[in-house]
Amino acid sequence: MWFEIAVVSTLFAVGNIVFGHFEEGTPRWRRVAKLALFIALGVAVSSRFGRFWFWAMLVAAALPVLYIHLWLLPSKGINGWTGEPKEKYYAFRGWKRG
Repeated sequence: MWFEIAVVSTLFAVGNIVFGHFEEGTPRWRRVAKLALFIALGVAVSSRFGRFWFWAMLVAAALPVLYIHLWLLPSKGINGWTGEPKEKYYAFRGWKRG
């Protein structure tokens, strides 16, 4: 199970380093809860069903991300890679600019 914890934690660490500026309006408690949830889910899936299903879970978790960035954001006039224009991105996330 240590391997699954390491994989999920590494993905979150790299994600926060590279893409953390897109989450600046998200409360810290929610970001920590998301990490804890994914670690718990990954360990549970791996221990109950095996490592193959752990990897399948990670792929399944990536599908909504791809949908949002490749279709939903561009349909709202927001660049799915850069989050620009910032005003539209902030409005989409429900954040106040400031």
